[in-house]
Amino acid sequence: MSETSQPAETTDGETEAKKKTNWRDEAKGIFWLVLAVLGFHSFVAKPFYIPSESMMPGLLKGDRLVVSKYPYGWSWVSPSFHVFPPTQGRIFGSLPQRGDVVIVTPPGAKVDYIKRVIGLPGDTLEMIQGQLFINGEPVKRERRPDTLIPVDANVPCLPDRFADARAPGPDGQLYCRMPVVRETLPGGATYDTIDRGYTEADDFAALTVPANHLFLMGDNRDNSSDSRFPTSMGGLGGPVPWENIGGRAEFITFSLDGTSQILNPISWFTALRGGRAGDSLHPERPEGN
Repeated sequence: MSETSQPAETTDGETEAKKKTNWRDEAKGIFWLVLAVLGFHSFVAKPFYIPSESMMPGLLKGDRLVVSKYPYGWSWVSPSFHVFPPTQGRIFGSLPQRGDVVIVTPPGAKVDYIKRVIGLPGDTLEMIQGQLFINGEPVKRERRPDTLIPVDANVPCLPDRFADARAPGPDGQLYCRMPVVRETLPGGATYDTIDRGYTEADDFAALTVPANHLFLMGDNRDNSSDSRFPTSMGGLGGPVPWENIGGRAEFITFSLDGTSQILNPISWFTALRGGRAGDSLHPERPEGN
């Protein structure tokens, strides 16, 4: 009876060849992965970090959120890195609605701001002592109870910006007490703003928003560089071209209080602000809008 044949043993040379990494294939795989991530960020959605206090009370410095790229179509600011020169128009473009929270690249800049759409093309806007008028009609304003925002490293509530707003809460923790005014735009979009009293930003002369432009403002009306201010002062320089809109803010993913440290993984969790994940950034609207 013949012995069962055995497969030939792999030679040392073949074993060594199998062990060698094909760096060319690895590099190609990484290249396509990076390209897919950049493509998703540029055309579908990307994360965004809130770097300032300009959108309080709804958004706090340290919030992380998702910005969708497709609701308004795509333009030269859509890529995650603004590598293309400014061009007019959008592909599959559509205008935002009043009240949408959007990211915008100021004219002549490469950074992104986050603001709220207040005026659409053809609207005439004016502000008198903090009262906003759109097309000659006063925007509805309703004083709401103060909001208490916990003081932390990202929201220090310093006197140079918020005067005497620091106050202890019922639990003994230090809070930033902010006066809230709820605005309702034409069409019904409703959202909260902060208004601590009169500032130079509370007055601007009547202006008409040009075609294919948008007038943007921050919700923290006393501390927002927006369409009310020239670019020389860090503002948007008036109404901005709609192709400078990079996307729509959708919801908060998580929020950090500013105490996290890269080399301390435990701090990544202790720095999390509770209760903010999942908060929608869409304004309240009447049903059907």
